[in-house]
Amino acid sequence: MTDPIVVVPYNATWPVRFRIEAQLLQVALSALEPAIEHIGSTSVPGLAAKPVIDMLVGVPSLEDFEAYVDRLSNYGYEYIPEYERALPDRRFFKRMVRGVRTHHVHVVQVNGLYWKRYLKFRNNLRADPWLAARYAEVKRRLAGRFPNDRDAYTNGKSGFVEAVLAMPTRCGHAAGFSAPAAWQAA
Repeated sequence: MTDPIVVVPYNATWPVRFRIEAQLLQVALSALEPAIEHIGSTSVPGLAAKPVIDMLVGVPSLEDFEAYVDRLSNYGYEYIPEYERALPDRRFFKRMVRGVRTHHVHVVQVNGLYWKRYLKFRNNLRADPWLAARYAEVKRRLAGRFPNDRDAYTNGKSGFVEAVLAMPTRCGHAAGFSAPAAWQAA
């Protein structure tokens, strides 16, 4: 992935873009009855982010999902199998529109380890604006330092991410909670 890393202020259209794409994925994967969640920085109100919508797709098993890899390609997603070396229990896809990255899809087992980790991180940031602001600072600093090195940018965030994951779940929300209506309507 060689496109530059740019962190921009929060955009209120990100949840709308998620909902539109989630509907498409529900149709594409309907036989699997996927659970689809908005994750990543674009899912946290007010948080600066790379303007790429990250989507977590929970399926009964990755074995069940294998038959749908090509189907997602038909919907405009590029499968990146080499990422499985680092995360073998996740299937990763990206969507590019006119050379610009717009969406990431992370397919995992619903209620499995990765499902819970992604949602806990998101939920803790949503529950604590101060924590989200610190994360934005980390991301801006790393984007400025590594604008063309996605691995260095991602690795630079890992200490912060692991510290947030080590925290108790914030405000009593368990992984998989429903966001308040204000977040869903934004």
